[in-house]
Amino acid sequence: MPRSRYKALVDAFAAHIRSGRLSPGTRLPTHRQLAAEQGLALVTASRVYAELEAMGLVSGETGRGTFVREVSLPPGLGVDQQDVEAGMIDLNFNYPSVPGQAELLRTALRQLALSGDLEALLRYQPHGGRLHERAVMARHLANRGLEVAAQQVLIVNGAQHGLAVAMMALLQPGDVVAADALTYPGFKVLAEALRVELVAIPCGATGPDLAALERLCRERPVRVLYTMPTLHNPLGWVMPIEQRERLVAIARRHELRIIEDAAYAFLAEGTPPPVAALAPERTVYVSGFSKSVATGLRVGFVAAPASLVPALERTIRATAWNTAGVLTAIACGWVEDGTVARLESQKREDARARQALAGELLAGLPVVRHPDSYFLWLPLAEDARADQVAMALMREQISVSTAEPFAISLHVPHALRLALGSVEIPVLQGALARVKSVVEAHL
Repeated sequence: MPRSRYKALVDAFAAHIRSGRLSPGTRLPTHRQLAAEQGLALVTASRVYAELEAMGLVSGETGRGTFVREVSLPPGLGVDQQDVEAGMIDLNFNYPSVPGQAELLRTALRQLALSGDLEALLRYQPHGGRLHERAVMARHLANRGLEVAAQQVLIVNGAQHGLAVAMMALLQPGDVVAADALTYPGFKVLAEALRVELVAIPCGATGPDLAALERLCRERPVRVLYTMPTLHNPLGWVMPIEQRERLVAIARRHELRIIEDAAYAFLAEGTPPPVAALAPERTVYVSGFSKSVATGLRVGFVAAPASLVPALERTIRATAWNTAGVLTAIACGWVEDGTVARLESQKREDARARQALAGELLAGLPVVRHPDSYFLWLPLAEDARADQVAMALMREQISVSTAEPFAISLHVPHALRLALGSVEIPVLQGALARVKSVVEAHL
């Protein structure tokens, strides 16, 4: 097919979609039907749809067909659209806060100003943090069920930096990483930037399908498993101890390294021990204070086997040299004086109250959630389209995320992920009522 005609067909489809002549949700002809109608080779028809999909105008869904997308919905909603417009209710991102946090910062800054260690905070720090600060983080981890030596803890600039450090130290471009089919979007962004291949593991009600992981490890050279066993984002599961032990056995059998993301783990009490406690020889544990304290406190921590510490330190040096001395001092002070523990306790209560409210207001919808988490997952009806529902909510001044940013498999479910931790309770109450109304209108 001449390039000019191929391009003309793509342009014609694009024009019809952007003008509204082809409305959102319209099912387009199958690849074979398009080829027959236009007198094209099947491969050329597939190229037309592939280009339209790359432009963000259509979505191809396995077993369902190719559909026109809601083009007025911001692309990458849930990852790129962090700056919410004025007046928009943000159910997209979580930045939970409780009353009095600003005053805590004022007090901490005053105390820091009176300390005798200010000069040291203005100089470069050791790449993994000063040893006494690493010891503070080790004691903090012990309260989470993970016993590690101070020398095995490295301080980083937030959990996202910790994930980047772990991936850069463990992986090379082209390496294969196994992750849940629905997973944290920030990890997807890192994988793309570092040019590693993410392979999806199907998700069950309490964790990944471990039989599928076993098969994958036999078929592919998987190097690393990325997992969120405690308060998985976005599905909210807490993996049972038996499943964690099976996961560890698979990792040992196939020589996998494990990256354990514990960003939300502080919210759930009485949970099984971290995977890092069950497999300390192969697990890199990553977390931070963004959710438990404040998103502006860009201090995180990585706990790793002693053999990996030099590589992790080199990566910290290459990416940030060291964490900010002032912020680290504040975070360590708050760990030591019990401020972090108090804030975590308050946020656990806050998250439970918000989930209870969501349970009441969304009753009758097939919500997937954990009673201790700051988010929930809302699968939509078989014929509903997530982009259309998200756009309808945007017209109601409510920003939510679709499943697309979380999905690493070819199949992207039609579902919404609602963050509950970023708005006041009365605002959340009204927003959830509107969410239910809009979703029910698309049933």
